[in-house]
Amino acid sequence: MHARALTLWLVHKGEQTAELFREKTAKMTSTRDAAHPSGAGRAVLRAAAGPSSPKKTPSLPQLILAASVMLLVPVQPTSAHPQCLDFEPPFKPRWHLEFCTQYELFGCCDQKTDNMIAERYWDIIEQLEVAGYELCVDMLKEIMCQECSPYAAHLYDAEDPYTPVRELPGLCFDYCSEFHGKCRHVVKYLTENQLLRDTSERDVSMFCSMVDLPDQDYCYPNVLKSPDLNSNLGQVAEDPRGCLQLCLTEVANNLRNPVLMLHSGDDTHRMFIAEQVGFVWVYLRDGSRLEQPFLDMSGEVMTTPWLGDERGFLGMAFHPKYRVNGRFFIYYSIQINSRLEKVRISEMKVSAHNMNMADPYSERVILEIEEPAANHNGGQLLFGLDGYLYIFTGDGGKAGDPFGKYGNAQNRSALLGKVLRIDVDGSDSTGKQYRIPPDNPFHSDPDARPEVYAYGVRNMWRCSVDRGDPVSRYGRGRIFCGDVGQNRYEEIDIIVKGGNYGWRAKEGFECYDMKLCHNSSLDDILPIFAYSHHVGKSVTGGYVYRGCESPNLNGLYIFGDFMSGQIMALEEDKSTGSWRERRVCMGDTKTCSFPGLINHHHKFIISFAEDEAGELYFLATAYPSAMSPFGTVFKFMDPSRRAPPGKCKHKPLPVKVRGKKFPFVPRELTVLVLNEKPTRPPARKFKLATKPPATSSLVKPTTAAASVTTSPAVKQKWKSLDKKGKKQNKLKPWRKNKALTKQAANAQTKKNALRKKSKEQSKKTTVVKPKTNPTAAKSNTPQTPGSLKDNHTRKVPQRKGAQKKTRQNSIKLREAAKELHAFMNKTKASLNVKANRTMRNKLQAKGK
Repeated sequence: MHARALTLWLVHKGEQTAELFREKTAKMTSTRDAAHPSGAGRAVLRAAAGPSSPKKTPSLPQLILAASVMLLVPVQPTSAHPQCLDFEPPFKPRWHLEFCTQYELFGCCDQKTDNMIAERYWDIIEQLEVAGYELCVDMLKEIMCQECSPYAAHLYDAEDPYTPVRELPGLCFDYCSEFHGKCRHVVKYLTENQLLRDTSERDVSMFCSMVDLPDQDYCYPNVLKSPDLNSNLGQVAEDPRGCLQLCLTEVANNLRNPVLMLHSGDDTHRMFIAEQVGFVWVYLRDGSRLEQPFLDMSGEVMTTPWLGDERGFLGMAFHPKYRVNGRFFIYYSIQINSRLEKVRISEMKVSAHNMNMADPYSERVILEIEEPAANHNGGQLLFGLDGYLYIFTGDGGKAGDPFGKYGNAQNRSALLGKVLRIDVDGSDSTGKQYRIPPDNPFHSDPDARPEVYAYGVRNMWRCSVDRGDPVSRYGRGRIFCGDVGQNRYEEIDIIVKGGNYGWRAKEGFECYDMKLCHNSSLDDILPIFAYSHHVGKSVTGGYVYRGCESPNLNGLYIFGDFMSGQIMALEEDKSTGSWRERRVCMGDTKTCSFPGLINHHHKFIISFAEDEAGELYFLATAYPSAMSPFGTVFKFMDPSRRAPPGKCKHKPLPVKVRGKKFPFVPRELTVLVLNEKPTRPPARKFKLATKPPATSSLVKPTTAAASVTTSPAVKQKWKSLDKKGKKQNKLKPWRKNKALTKQAANAQTKKNALRKKSKEQSKKTTVVKPKTNPTAAKSNTPQTPGSLKDNHTRKVPQRKGAQKKTRQNSIKLREAAKELHAFMNKTKASLNVKANRTMRNKLQAKGK
């Protein structure tokens, strides 16, 4: 019989079992309220603790029966979604853990947190008798170390970020019963919740129902036994179709077709975002944008509002020594005499007076190339590790590269359809504003342009230099490019010196021009990956991830498709040098349930980017026109594993800002409505009321142990760091009692402050002496804090009129002091009368 049908049959046949099942579920769903009673949850627990609660409390066999019925209900396969109490993904600690060693490979604790848990543990152990210590030393350690579990947020019921975290982790019923039998005397040290304390003393069933979790896969120790949860723990999660589930954060928005984002490599960690219309904006590390653009080329750049027009501001690269020389290079479309179209590569410099603005008069044209058509304009500029500038041009446009016998791409005497490499740190004798690197592959070939580094490309759109593995430096310096195909295939290439990448003879791995394709002299380099137009129709090259925050992504080449909006990844087999596809998709709601994360993006992926720390971004728009302000920048985030806290911190150099800053205002809807984090209870410390004599750690005198157990527990103070959360909580009805108590406390505080103030003032009045000496009067005149310091260092001579005024002020001050003294005596008398009346009432009440 099917499991669902069996469950329905059991529920319909046994009304009592169904009632128990509902009761059990209701109690388990109110676990959070049990740990921190609020609202309806607090009322339910009060009712459960009342006289009628024994009738409603199910017995252990009934609970087991209810649990068995619940286990029959079919659920979807559990997907691993690890979370920590700080509402972030788990991590691999940088150093081994001394106490919670079972989580030193992967979990939620660094060495500092591990030490804090250990201190709390030994504080509790010191307060136990030898018998109690021997009984529950191991269990207590297991339970306290669940803060380090990669599923800590589930165990402590912290997935909902708007309510406090439980003080006790979710314990499965059987394990809880064993814990209660051995260690119920330590519950008072683990929680401040009085209901949990009282229940642990008298009712195992009720206590374990309160501590249990609704989801039996996540309660301890079931969470350790589930193969679905632990099989790929800490790895990038894959959905049933095999997609790597990643999440995003929104970084910038309201941009007009942002074609690129790059950093200047000067340790300021600023990002420069260029719009197709010719503006380059500066974004600071805090996400804010400067009011004035870094560069405005809108008057020179040729753009149109046509949908999908490829012309405009297309490329930019900072010199490797930009921090010293302030030089950068740009690539953009121009039109001469309203007819002739070209692409221009120019050098510019930063302003000498403002580090966030370019000098508009510093442009020096390096190279211009005539464009025979409006499309396939290339546009990538980048510096290799060799210090040379690489320029990526398109084949000239139209379809099938129809220019000349072999097309521009296969013609090495043309600059179109090429990867060019030049030395921009000098000029040559022929008048060129650059030099040819001596090791360029066709430097001495009379039938080729000496600038050509590689050829046979169609329209490479977005290339990048691999930083290399952070540890081994493997792959450092490789240049990856996405080459847009004709009508069948898109491809990814690694650029090598002198390489022929096949166009127009080949498209991807397949022949396009049969005659050229079968030419034995072609000797082309095959792409590392190609995909058909069933997947996408215009590749956007990306980056090999070498960042710090998402270590699982290290080594993956992540790219996308402009037309389909598909994000893809390639993973290298280092033994063979081959690459295999790893499909990427946006994580589902559960996977991306972290503060600030989103799981959607705009369709048209224009470009990818890398910041100064190596973190990866992409730029997309909802409407691909140079004039439409729908461009948004997204940052990748792996929700399955993060770097250890503190590892990815950077100290950027200060940025001198002139003018206004516009703070970043996100527009995309996050998975969580509010970016709030759960309230984590502070570390509890236990102090002995009287210090016991020095004995061994195991054997302690009975009197000392008794005094320890009766010592008052330290009360916890719950604090929420989120101001929005506080405002929302004040609106809840169950907060009214607390608000009233707070008002009373504030009133009492004000009374105490007034009493203290009046005492201080009465003391001051006794100091005032009725002398006519102007110096004494001067010393008693009220002074500002700033003038006090000056009077100690120098004496300012006063005029006669000023001295007269000082005497008058002194007389007024003495009169005011007398009035205050009289008022204080009157206040003291009234307070004494009130106190005597209160004492008399208390005595009368006792007598009754």
